[in-house]
Amino acid sequence: MSVKLSRLVERLEELYPPRLAEEWDRVGLITGHPDSEIDKVLVAVDPVAKVLEQAIEVGAQLIVTHHPLYLRGTSFVAATDPKGSLIHQLIENGIALFNAHTNADSAKGGVADCLAAAVGLENTRPLLPLSEHTGTGRIGDLPAALPLKEYAQQVEQALPACPAGILVGGDLDAKVQRIAVSGGSGDSFLEEARKAGADVYICADLRHHPASEHLEAGKPYLICATHWASEWPWVPACARQLEHSFVGELTVEVSKICTDPWAARIAPKTLES
Repeated sequence: MSVKLSRLVERLEELYPPRLAEEWDRVGLITGHPDSEIDKVLVAVDPVAKVLEQAIEVGAQLIVTHHPLYLRGTSFVAATDPKGSLIHQLIENGIALFNAHTNADSAKGGVADCLAAAVGLENTRPLLPLSEHTGTGRIGDLPAALPLKEYAQQVEQALPACPAGILVGGDLDAKVQRIAVSGGSGDSFLEEARKAGADVYICADLRHHPASEHLEAGKPYLICATHWASEWPWVPACARQLEHSFVGELTVEVSKICTDPWAARIAPKTLES
């Protein structure tokens, strides 16, 4: 059994409507013929060489990623740089590439909802709502208040393992319960998390000055994961959605390859107060 690529694209766009994407974003089908037959899909965060290698190895004819291959326009796809080479390898191997980026961030059941579920939140709602169930980020509550350090340890266990781990900012002994999350780069939403009354804000890619100035002013405390780890919980969820939508017609593989750029974290032995 197999499914036409056009049907898969239609279903993916139902799950993650392109209208939810930011104006600057690029989402949708990147390579592939709509009439091609697909019987295996690989879902991943990043469209990079080692994910393509995995797709070839497992026999996938479609890769669904969160991140786009070209976020900004290009006039060249020659195989003289990594992205051009990837395009050529995709076409040569008959593999289509589709991405759902900020539309998947905002969608119901998308990146934000998956991250919120992974870190144990209940009664969630969008942090910056577009509607009742869509919008940037999520905010919700833990079943019971926990010390920040204990909760951060739970978050580290809940997210996929990667060399960089997580960073924690704030009073480690303070009890926390209301949590805001945003998958991927999140320091643009620090003020929204504060206004929403969050005790903790979980995101990725926090820069020094915004994080420092934010903590000087008080809560929410900060948990900074890596970009890949904060968005990966969406990958198995997307795979399940596709499997349920096309029962018996295709198989869906989940890529667990860590595509963060960091290979190791060298931690200090001691810290001076």
